[in-house]
Amino acid sequence: MINGNVVEPLCLSLLKHCKTLTSVTQIHTHIFKTGLDSDTFIAGNLILHCATLISDALHYAHSLLLHFPNPDAFMYNTVIRGYSDSDHPHNSFTTFIDMRRNSSNLQPDSFSFAFTLKAAANLRSYNTGIQLHSQAILYGLHNHLYVGTTLVSMYAECGWISHSRKVFDEMFEPNVVAWNAMITACIRCCDIEGANTLYKRMPVRDIHSSNIMLAGYMKSGEVHLAQNLFSEMRSKDDVTWSTMIVGLSHNAYFNEAFDLFLLSHRLGSSPNEVTLTGILSVSTQSGTFAT
Repeated sequence: MINGNVVEPLCLSLLKHCKTLTSVTQIHTHIFKTGLDSDTFIAGNLILHCATLISDALHYAHSLLLHFPNPDAFMYNTVIRGYSDSDHPHNSFTTFIDMRRNSSNLQPDSFSFAFTLKAAANLRSYNTGIQLHSQAILYGLHNHLYVGTTLVSMYAECGWISHSRKVFDEMFEPNVVAWNAMITACIRCCDIEGANTLYKRMPVRDIHSSNIMLAGYMKSGEVHLAQNLFSEMRSKDDVTWSTMIVGLSHNAYFNEAFDLFLLSHRLGSSPNEVTLTGILSVSTQSGTFAT
């Protein structure tokens, strides 16, 4: 008789190395033959791997969910998450609905709402987003930090910055992620003054906070404000340098952009694809490559 205590870790170990749907189906077949296909932990890992790590396996993850008896919240949330990040985010909604209808003893949790709200944001579906907000209130999850932060982003994506601000103002002790989301929301809705006010009010900032403001200043053409903030930053990462170089380029500060690129290179910053594209634009616009 096959010892499940031996087979389970072996299958999970093999699954971690699967990079194609074909290899996953082979592991799944082995799991089925050993009688572990009804194991919640094994099935959950299969669904997670297919939904998040293999680009063409999301449909397989969904099929696993549909055929598993009494799937748990983790399985549903994983598929919802996968669809929210895919080219078919509307399928997050149908999976969320299935979760509520087909599982009498299962209720959506904070992850269920956050992932489904992300799908609504990606589709810029205000009507769906506000329905989800209402349901989150019914489940008592609207004040959850993760759900609230996603609501802030969703309303901003849909162009309703006033709703984003209302959700943010009602949050109990928002963390730096929530503050960053609200600042991003202001910038997305072209309220750079509101973003600047929030940034100055932040009780705690991280480098992502400053990078968001740098991008916002550059987007709105406030180059000198971006330069001042850049000079004040005690630590700078590759995103910081890239944001400044590309922002200067887009605002026709070609010499400054090229000088900053050279400085970043001397200081050991690694340019990413966006930076290289930006500096190529600088070289073209300023005639650096002219002969």
